[in-house]
Amino acid sequence: MNEQSPLPEGVIVHLPGAGRHYDLGPMNSTFLADGAESDRRYSVSFWRVAPGSPGPGAHSHEANEELFLVIEGTMTFLVGHRYVDAPTGTFLRIPACVTHDFENRTPEPASVFNVVIPGGFEDNMPAIVTWCKEQARPATPDRPA
Repeated sequence: MNEQSPLPEGVIVHLPGAGRHYDLGPMNSTFLADGAESDRRYSVSFWRVAPGSPGPGAHSHEANEELFLVIEGTMTFLVGHRYVDAPTGTFLRIPACVTHDFENRTPEPASVFNVVIPGGFEDNMPAIVTWCKEQARPATPDRPA
């Protein structure tokens, strides 16, 4: 195969370190396929959570199913009302409307590969980044912690 020939339409290739990166403090994400690339059918990302750090906070998605695969360390997931310690290699499917969260309770880095079906979640990332930065601001007399 000629390495200079074009890839077939629709093929996505991201070499290590590529993608759309979002810094959320002790948590960060990289989106690999979403929006126009997937015709909004799915969104693919991975999320890293620093040792001993919280994740996004308990939430649910009314219209999105999520798939998670722990690719590094041990992530603790809240699924409904139960916490599940998930070491590397653990797979979780979270149906729409199920409350969930993930966090890293360990002293080692932890990461998850994530697929959201259907896509579109990624549209919220700029606002989520802004919200996280605002939450990280130190308290002032007019804005207590």
